[in-house]
Amino acid sequence: MFKKFNYLILVLAFGLAEDMFALSINQSIVNHKKQFSDVALKIWGYAEMGYQETKSSNLIAFELEKEGFKITKSVAGIPTAFIAEYGSSGPVIAILGEFDALPGLAQSNSPFKDVIDNGTGAGHACGHHLFGAASAWAAVAVKEWLESKNVKGRIRFYGTPAEEGGSGKVYMVREGLFNDVDIVLHWHPDDVNSANSRTSNSNKSAKFTFSGISSHAAGAPEQGRSALDGVESMNMMVNMLREHIPQESRIHYVITKGGLAPNVVPDLAEVYYYVRHPEMHMVEELFTRVVKTAEGAAIGTDTKMTFEVMHGNYSLLPNDVIQKIMHKNLASFGGIKYSDEENDYAKTLYKTFLEPTTEIGSQEFVSEYTTSHSYGSTDVGDVSWVVPTAGIRTATWVPGTAAHSWQAVAAGGTSIGLKGTELAAKTISATAVEIFSNPEVIQQAKKELETRVGENFEYKALLGNRKPPLNYRVN
Repeated sequence: MFKKFNYLILVLAFGLAEDMFALSINQSIVNHKKQFSDVALKIWGYAEMGYQETKSSNLIAFELEKEGFKITKSVAGIPTAFIAEYGSSGPVIAILGEFDALPGLAQSNSPFKDVIDNGTGAGHACGHHLFGAASAWAAVAVKEWLESKNVKGRIRFYGTPAEEGGSGKVYMVREGLFNDVDIVLHWHPDDVNSANSRTSNSNKSAKFTFSGISSHAAGAPEQGRSALDGVESMNMMVNMLREHIPQESRIHYVITKGGLAPNVVPDLAEVYYYVRHPEMHMVEELFTRVVKTAEGAAIGTDTKMTFEVMHGNYSLLPNDVIQKIMHKNLASFGGIKYSDEENDYAKTLYKTFLEPTTEIGSQEFVSEYTTSHSYGSTDVGDVSWVVPTAGIRTATWVPGTAAHSWQAVAAGGTSIGLKGTELAAKTISATAVEIFSNPEVIQQAKKELETRVGENFEYKALLGNRKPPLNYRVN
């Protein structure tokens, strides 16, 4: 009887401790809600593209410094990359934060397509304004918990620019900036709430430039050598190549320069390629074959060809040890409920979708824990191969919204986007605190990482030794 009584006391005490922990984190989240909601909306308005996010980066760094974080700017040779840290000893848990926008998607928060002049022409169609704000929000909540509980630990925020085709995190990994990190947590905006064990495609991209000789296309065509012919010949050969590559592969391109007038043989043309596959070695193999088509096209059109590697990302490597903790915490907070006004907005926006796969109301739930694969790519992949990494996705967009769309920009500038942001901040902070409270998790996660990467793994960036392209523009 006495043993049963003691056991009951322990159970009640543990439950009370968990409740106190939840109250502590939730209070910090509430206390900083207006602060980081304002940050998110300001960055939504800035809409700065990769490597140009000066105002966005400075704003988040300023807010974290104000909260007692030590700021190190311009890391890895990138002016908009920074690290913010609180604590001087103990395990290091890092939270990733992005803030770059996409070109050509300037949009108001109206549920109708409404292109605006925001000074950049860009829009946050992938929700990175919310990403950076929620991650900083979570970092502050964890800092306050460490401080109040006098726990030894370091919480570190990584301000990571140019995820959209710029691979900002890759340069940071290559510089060894994650070498002393124990755990990495991240999240991403979406139209659902999930914390799956998620993989992705690795990716390598390059711009292929063809140089020819200009001439009058009608009066002296024999004296010209069309650089555009080089580009089009390359594209034709790559499209024939598609029949003979693994079905998991993805190759896409856009002609970024093609000439200015039909009656002038273009002496300069450029095409931008992405090559993707789940395995890095296959990306390298496919990329080599794409280069060969460019070389052949140059020979066949009597032009010259050069190419510049723009970025390269590893596939996302899951870590079930910490991913399951993320999922448990996300499920405990639950999904997102819309107000009547938000429901009206969502229903209006929903009518603009083409064959949506999810319905309004699904944002109220958290999906079951599963293993999934994304055919997209992210520079979080490189981080995940050197540090145990886990992430979540929350419904910042109306269900059925496609990423990289004007609808994503619109919803991301409303209270709907901010609700998903708050959910992400709660989940990340709760997960970080749980890991700090149980350091054995770190060792288990590191053991899983070692098993997954293999005994002889050595990190080598897919983008090689190139320097960060600070004048880079996403096309």
